[in-house]
Amino acid sequence: MDLWLIRHAIAQDQAPSGDDARRALTPEGRDRFARGVRGLARIGARFDLVLHSPMLRAQETADLLQPVCTGETAVTSALARAPDEQLFADIQGTCVALVGHEPWLSQTLGWLVFGWRVYEEDPSIAIVELKKGSAAHLVGEPRPGAMHLAALYPPAALRALGRR
Repeated sequence: MDLWLIRHAIAQDQAPSGDDARRALTPEGRDRFARGVRGLARIGARFDLVLHSPMLRAQETADLLQPVCTGETAVTSALARAPDEQLFADIQGTCVALVGHEPWLSQTLGWLVFGWRVYEEDPSIAIVELKKGSAAHLVGEPRPGAMHLAALYPPAALRALGRR
C-alpha cells in the first residue's frame, strides 16, 4: 500500500472564536497548497481514500486534494491526537492520504517505519518534522515497523514539481 502523511497547509494563528479547532487556512496557505497539489498530480499521486482530522484546517487541506482524489474523503478523530491502533484500523485502500497535524504525523511516521512511538511534544525530539503543506510517502503494510519511507516532499519541492 501507498500511504501519504500530509500536514495541513498554512493556517490562521488564531481563529476569530479563539477555538483552535476552527482555525482556517490563510489565503496564502490555500494558494501554496493548491500549487503543491499540482506537484502531487505531476508525480502521479492518486488517492482512493483521504482521511483527515476534524479540525477545520485539515478539512480544508483535504478539500484541496480533490484533483488527486479518486475516492472518498472522510473525517477521523484518530488524526487529532497521538497515533494509536485505531488510526491504522481506519486505513483501507491501496493509496491513502492522512491529513493531520504535528507532532502526531511525525509520531505516526516513526511508529510505522521504526516500530516505536515517541510521545514528546518537543519538535526537536521528532524523527522528522513535517512542515505545513509537506507530504511523506510511505510504502508497505500500515502497521508498526512494516512501512518504509519512500519520499519526503517539503512544500517548496511540491510547488516546484507543479511548475514543471
